[in-house]
Amino acid sequence: MSISAINIGTSAMHRAADRFEASAGRVARFGTGLGGEVDLATEMVDVMMAQTDFKAATKIVRVADEMAGSLLDILA
Repeated sequence: MSISAINIGTSAMHRAADRFEASAGRVARFGTGLGGEVDLATEMVDVMMAQTDFKAATKIVRVADEMAGSLLDILA
C-alpha cells in the first residue's frame, strides 16, 4: 500500500512541477509579444496552486515513508 502511495505522491509532484514550469514560461514571455496575452494575476494563482499541490504531494510521500518504516519496525 505505501509503495502505491509513494508512486501517487511522486506523480503528483511531477504534475505540480510541470504546472509551475508552464506558468513560469508564460510569465517569462510577458511583454515580449510572444505567446499572446499573459494575465499575471492568473499566472501567480497558478504558481501558488502548483506550490500547494507540490507540498501536499510531498506530505503524501513522507507519510507513506513513515508508514513503511513503522511496518518494518513492527515486523523486525
